[in-house]
Amino acid sequence: MTDTSAFERFVRRYQDMVFGTAVRLLGDPSEAEDVAQTVFLRAFERFETLRSSPAVGGWLRTVATNLCLNHLKRVRSRYRLFSQQRPGAGDAGPSFEESLASPSSQAADLERRQEHARLERGIRQLPDHQRVPLVLFHFQDRSYGEIAAVLGVSLAKVKTDIHRGRLALRRLMEASDDAR
Repeated sequence: MTDTSAFERFVRRYQDMVFGTAVRLLGDPSEAEDVAQTVFLRAFERFETLRSSPAVGGWLRTVATNLCLNHLKRVRSRYRLFSQQRPGAGDAGPSFEESLASPSSQAADLERRQEHARLERGIRQLPDHQRVPLVLFHFQDRSYGEIAAVLGVSLAKVKTDIHRGRLALRRLMEASDDAR
């Protein structure tokens, strides 16, 4: 077994987690792909120490988060709004095991996946000042204090942005329900 094949397995194991982190923070799948590539380039440079580390998942998530936050700062400085960019593709569909399940569980699973996809689309529609703290809090389990430190803003701003982000997301989800 070569180092290349070991790194390929490493990438396959963590690519969904890294991409998911990036797309939630950035709101744009194509930019998330770029960030994910950069994360794995950095991982390749440190692969010999990372491959045996039990904390590799946390390291990858931290690097992805930091790269996304840096990207958002650069974009903000150019006055570009991510909330106006196109939403991503969608769901991949059921797996083989899911297709063998009973019709009622298939229907429930399909409904759950559709709801998750609606939520992801709603999150991507939020402006970055609401989306980023919301994702850090709910998907990465960061505290308000940690989010304030990472973003370089006050604790009050983090709380306000998360609250307003939740309200905006609720309105988007209700509008999506009405459109059905």
